[in-house]
Amino acid sequence: MESTTYRREHRASRSALFDGFDSLEEGGLMASASYSGEVKEHDNDKALDSLRDRASFLKRLTGDIHEEVENHNRLLDKMGNNMDATRGIMSGTMDRFKKVFEKKSSRRMCTLVTSFIVGFVVLYYLIRILRYVHG
Repeated sequence: MESTTYRREHRASRSALFDGFDSLEEGGLMASASYSGEVKEHDNDKALDSLRDRASFLKRLTGDIHEEVENHNRLLDKMGNNMDATRGIMSGTMDRFKKVFEKKSSRRMCTLVTSFIVGFVVLYYLIRILRYVHG
């Protein structure tokens, strides 16, 4: 009799402990339909929130990339325009040099070479003085 009472208590406590789980005896623990649905819905909500966060992060990231690309394009356009202007100036300077060298005027040639040498020497000393003053 004591044995049957123990079994009943054991079964009662066991059923209270595993209430809502079906097919316990068959080797599988399966949650009840309502509990399983709540868990799945909660997991789906978490996954949806995570996906929403990732999508908003990617949206911000692509916006930042777009802005950076636009800034670089503007910078490259400006640099291209400056290069074109510089090319025009250099072309004019080269044309002037060609004219000077074609005339073969020794006086102009000497004056030009002397001017360059004096200009570089003056520039060299100015840079040395500025470095000495600042540094």
